[in-house]
Amino acid sequence: MKYRTPLLALVTAGSMLFAGTLLAQDQSMPPSSTPMSTMPASQSASTTSSTQFNTAQGQVTIHSTVPQVNAGPAPSFEQLSGGSRYITEDQAAAYPLLANDFLYVDKGHTGHITKSQYERWVNNNR
Repeated sequence: MKYRTPLLALVTAGSMLFAGTLLAQDQSMPPSSTPMSTMPASQSASTTSSTQFNTAQGQVTIHSTVPQVNAGPAPSFEQLSGGSRYITEDQAAAYPLLANDFLYVDKGHTGHITKSQYERWVNNNR
């Protein structure tokens, strides 16, 4: 086999990859999001934004709202764990903020949170 055949295949593959990246960069970007200037009085404590996109069917406006969660102070480790040495995902559901961060707090992905992990999370969220 001639040594220029693999070289030709390598140059062809490289050219195709380079052309693909150029085509991907040539895509037009949608308009940037613009925050709404006024918020309804009922949503004054929440974050509201609006974005508009042009599609083949016409202009689409997307409104999003993230409500404030008032879960109160974090309960004690013993209260959530029910007296055991760790908090399971089902037990964490009793405190919505911890349930939302469960995978983040469970650093080792063991399926439970130890007392030291819980205390570290509580101290970081104050």
